[in-house]
Amino acid sequence: MKTITSRDNPTFKELRALACGVRRTREEGRALLDGPHLVTAALDKGLIPDLLTISESALANPEVGALLARVEAVPVLCLRDALFRELSELAHPVGILARIAVLPAPTFPVTGDCLLLDAVQDAGNVGTLLRTAAAAGVQDVLLSAGCAGAWSPRVLRAGQGAHFGLRIREQVDLLAFLKDYPGTSVAAVAHEGQALYALAFKQPTAWLFGSEGQGVSPELLAAVNQRATIPLAQGSESLNVGAAAAICLFEMRRQRTM
Repeated sequence: MKTITSRDNPTFKELRALACGVRRTREEGRALLDGPHLVTAALDKGLIPDLLTISESALANPEVGALLARVEAVPVLCLRDALFRELSELAHPVGILARIAVLPAPTFPVTGDCLLLDAVQDAGNVGTLLRTAAAAGVQDVLLSAGCAGAWSPRVLRAGQGAHFGLRIREQVDLLAFLKDYPGTSVAAVAHEGQALYALAFKQPTAWLFGSEGQGVSPELLAAVNQRATIPLAQGSESLNVGAAAAICLFEMRRQRTM
């Protein structure tokens, strides 16, 4: 185990750049998992880090010790607590980070259910959407340009390990994708769509959700087969995109399982 005490250390600088920049994540094809839960989720899926970083105080943490024992061959860095906090966005970090190779985007076409995100910029929302897709059994998620980076620390944290069971594609031309998609495409809209519960979801379905402020772009709206609106109580304008996706995906799941 190597100990780092200076923020001028080249490895520490590399980790800090990775923790702070989506561009660096895309350029290097690597991401940081912050905390025991994410590290455990990755290991359970067979994803082995190329580097583990722990804080000095975490040396006495039995949960961290158990994780280190699972990957004895992986190099480990120990940082002073103050340095570790520069890499973690958590208010009270447990003290373990894992650097992993980002799962490559699949090259085969999508023919089953999928989730399409049109410029969803909030990292917490993107992570929640990924987590919801995994829970609903939707494995393919396509993000357009303008979405928060799927492998950024905040999205990973909000996803709670969902990434490792999904097939994620970023920077996708959703309009081109919809032209070739063999199933039914449905855009979630706040108003003037068909009532969600009146629709049938027997065929493979591409669900399209738009940005928090603008919703789905007009070009994409014109390209889908259907528009769905969730009936809301009088006086309510709209739902958070994560909540709306959960309602839609689980209505589809309900119809198919009952």
